[in-house]
Amino acid sequence: MKYTMKTILFTGGGSAGHVVPNIALINYLKDYGWKSHYIGSYEGIEKTLIAPLNIPYYGISTGKLRRFKSWRNLLTPFQVLRGIWQAWRLLKRIKPSVVFSKGGFVAFPVVFAAWLRRIPVIIHEADLTPGLANRLSIPFAQHICVNFPGAEQYFKNPSKVIVTGIPLRQTLTSGSRERGLNFLQFSASKPVLLVYGGSLGAQNLNEVTREILPELTSQFQVVHVCGAHKTDDRFNNVKDYQQFPYIHDEFGDVLACADLVISRSGANTVYELIALRKNHILIPLSKKASRGDQIENAEYSSQRGYSTVINDEKLDANTLKKAIESSWENKEKIHQQLLQFSVPDSFGIISNLIESLAKKGEKYI
Repeated sequence: MKYTMKTILFTGGGSAGHVVPNIALINYLKDYGWKSHYIGSYEGIEKTLIAPLNIPYYGISTGKLRRFKSWRNLLTPFQVLRGIWQAWRLLKRIKPSVVFSKGGFVAFPVVFAAWLRRIPVIIHEADLTPGLANRLSIPFAQHICVNFPGAEQYFKNPSKVIVTGIPLRQTLTSGSRERGLNFLQFSASKPVLLVYGGSLGAQNLNEVTREILPELTSQFQVVHVCGAHKTDDRFNNVKDYQQFPYIHDEFGDVLACADLVISRSGANTVYELIALRKNHILIPLSKKASRGDQIENAEYSSQRGYSTVINDEKLDANTLKKAIESSWENKEKIHQQLLQFSVPDSFGIISNLIESLAKKGEKYI
């Protein structure tokens, strides 16, 4: 039984960052005759995000290794084994010619099952260093896609590493400054500051932003994406200030009209800001809240002059004001540095890898 040509299986989940680039690729490959399927967790964020694409979605068991002591960690090996069995059976039914994995704990069972079935695998790792799920998956993959030049030094299999960047959503690349200003009801005569703490918001960043809001609005029109249930009615009528729990379809336009962005330093966010040449300030999650990947991403970007960085533990009114002042005063220098970054043709490079592996046409075990 041979692979079904032009059928590709995507996997990845646990956070939007493990799903959104997959969505961009699915939409792109559709125009070239590819039929996409998706394996995620039963009720993870990936299921919600993939639903509008109207492609087959399958949930499997997945385990998560927590960084703190928990009895649930004892269940993880059994959940992963069950997930491998489920993925192995699904792959026999779907018969994809290639598996594309964006990472997250749901990905490893799929990647391992694909290896058992001799289905070629492409992994995309957005962070500078690979997370646990991708570290486990890498030995079973043919190619590892990364965002930034130099990232190959952090992998044990550098020969597999290819710099592809992230396939950017069309809503970002086609964003309109004019539409963004109209959506926000802002003027074109005053610069725009976008404060964005991620999909869940960042409580400390929200509080500090509001603490210095009078100073901010004296210089900028401020759009503040706070996170679900984190808007504050006391600030609803502040001049030159708009707050939202989140922004979906209009986010590309809002980003297009922003002259300065303050955000976390998730890998997708950092890459998007650099690729779109946006002056920005990064506030990476501390190691208390993550494995330190956001710190690594921010340090890489800062060392090359792309980003201004504030450590999360040092974020307060004073450090934020100083960072904004520095970033704004040096905006021309920063812009020149951002122009030095060569944005790869992510869609073209990755689709060529997919086509190349699909043509090998190996047989299932």
